[in-house]
Amino acid sequence: MNKTKIIIVNENDQIIGYKKRGTLNQSDIYRVSALWIQNSKGDILLTQRKFTKKNDPGKWQPAVAGTNEKGESYKSNIIKETEEEIGLKNHLFRKAKKTRYSGEYNFFGQWFVLITDKKLEEFTIQEAEIEEIKWFKKEELLNKLKENPDKFVSSVKDGINLFYNPLCQKK
Repeated sequence: MNKTKIIIVNENDQIIGYKKRGTLNQSDIYRVSALWIQNSKGDILLTQRKFTKKNDPGKWQPAVAGTNEKGESYKSNIIKETEEEIGLKNHLFRKAKKTRYSGEYNFFGQWFVLITDKKLEEFTIQEAEIEEIKWFKKEELLNKLKENPDKFVSSVKDGINLFYNPLCQKK
């Protein structure tokens, strides 16, 4: 069994303990860092989760997302996950809104944003985690979300509502 310890928090996002990955209960609240990436044209970068993933297999998600582990802050987690999942290093992310999610998954999600004009072939995807990476035009993404919402994790809709504008201006 994986020995990685996930940070468990209370309703105020204060650390109250740690649990091994894969042993969380529905009532456990954990932390997730997520990165919303746009280019200067307003296109949105999403990654498709591997079809072999336990949670949300094959669904499109924000460019990068990761569960915070013992010893990590939201920021250190997003830096690590961004390097691992899409090969981006030494980029300045802007901290954005923190959102509380409850339902099937129970967590605090700290959003970060980044503007980059990298081409798809400039990213190095982590094949164990990512099936595909794609730039979406806003209209295309909105149509796909409307037609097939089950092909996306819920935070994609949240990301559009929170961040979409041509340059991810702060709200």
